[in-house]
Amino acid sequence: MKKIFTSESVCSGHPDKICDQISDAVLDAALSCDSQSRVAVETLVGSNICILAGEVTCSINLNYEKIARGVIKQLGYTNRDYGFWYKSPVEIYIHSQSKEISKGVDELGAGDQGMMFGYACLETKELMPASIMMAHRLVMEIDSSREKGTLPFLRPDGKSQVTLIYENGKPVGIDSIVIASPHDEKISMLEVKNALYQKIVIPVVEEFGFKIKSKQLLFNGTGVWHKGGPASDTGVTGRKIIVDSYGSIAHVGGGAFSGKDPTKVDRSGAYAARYLAKNIVAAGLAERCEVRLAYCIGHKKPVMQDIETYGTEKKTVSHIRSFMDELLDASVANIITSLHLNQPIYQETARYGHFGRPIFPWEKVV
Repeated sequence: MKKIFTSESVCSGHPDKICDQISDAVLDAALSCDSQSRVAVETLVGSNICILAGEVTCSINLNYEKIARGVIKQLGYTNRDYGFWYKSPVEIYIHSQSKEISKGVDELGAGDQGMMFGYACLETKELMPASIMMAHRLVMEIDSSREKGTLPFLRPDGKSQVTLIYENGKPVGIDSIVIASPHDEKISMLEVKNALYQKIVIPVVEEFGFKIKSKQLLFNGTGVWHKGGPASDTGVTGRKIIVDSYGSIAHVGGGAFSGKDPTKVDRSGAYAARYLAKNIVAAGLAERCEVRLAYCIGHKKPVMQDIETYGTEKKTVSHIRSFMDELLDASVANIITSLHLNQPIYQETARYGHFGRPIFPWEKVV
């Protein structure tokens, strides 16, 4: 049986990802000086404006404006002509965490209700879906080529989209790849497309063991694109939850990750679910696995903990459940402790997905 499936990713300078990285940079700054900090920060960027709002409880006063400007500069928005840059106005509307939420968390309970899903499969060495991993690799290389000056005409925004052909549930080839990237006016769209195809698309596709023809690459679908970033498209924290997770192959809990400290189960529960699913697949217990968790605010243990193996299990489901229970106690406090989540590691998660990279503790295989 033949099917196709599509996933997308975005460059680190995409407006929504600017916001995710600023929000997580605030979290990292708080955790760097106080590992028990509580953070729930949202960022909005638009034409020549950056706004931060939310709640932070930290033993040190943080310079939010400096943090935001540093991230914006790091992402390549250093030119006033972009209509948004690191010297654009920054507005701050941040206060301390509410007493009602704080009470539940202080008693080692969940900081909110919600459901989380973790997924793993055998499609890639990272035990991630091939479509989302290839989409991430493309935007990583686009960003790297701009930052290193290999393709200096690129500007700090962009997207990728990968459609793979599946036969009997396994990826076997490329149907199409879509790339959108703003670039300098001095170079033609065709020159940019050819450079991306030769220097980025072909090498990335070959990394995954596939081949591609130039006609399978679609570039800047509406034509010329010179002005990207927040001046053209408003960004908000938490709007790329499919990019952040599994590219739509697995269920999505609905809660965003970035800007939230690990007492928020939207984040820590999703990381725990990925850790469990990945280890189930890595242990050879199933070829595909989705772990499902749900929590109630103030409660220590999940109110739902279950698995779906899509008929690929190699052991009984009861055996896999026992393996999962022994591997990780999914209480909120234990997830934070066992996965070492009170560390300043989060800004890096806010681009190229939260899963599939070994630098994160929830990606560890026991």
